Amino acid sequence: MEVRDPISVPDADGKPVRTTRRFPMFTKDTARPEGGGRAASREAPAPVRQWPILVVLCTVGLGLLITALDAFRLGTILIGAALLGGAVLRWTVPDVGMLAVRSRFTDMVTYIVLGSAIVLLALMAQPDPLLQIPVLKDALHFTVGDEAG
Repeated sequence: MEVRDPISVPDADGKPVRTTRRFPMFTKDTARPEGGGRAASREAPAPVRQWPILVVLCTVGLGLLITALDAFRLGTILIGAALLGGAVLRWTVPDVGMLAVRSRFTDMVTYIVLGSAIVLLALMAQPDPLLQIPVLKDALHFTVGDEAG
């Protein structure tokens, strides 16, 4: 008998037997991401079990509400801060429930990049930007040009 997949060698009845902790060559479903377990015990109500994602979503919702109430900069900074807070939760809390989507590294990089981009864009928004990056102004003039006039 030729064994192509030494991880799941068949036993005498022909059923695969796991000989190592590595995943088999072919899987039939997707594995739960690292840290994707419940954030609280099974006996706790559902909102308590998923508190990390609820914190992030409620903060984003508050940021959207503030933005709708005509405080654009503060609302969008709060949305970006919620994503950065999600990255901190993903890094520090061992089981974050539904906040874990991919591997810990990928989730953290995604949350950090998106949160930082939202905060930076909110700080650079017109009128009266709180942050000015001269390179971006030069790039805008280079791409658009000075055709007005």
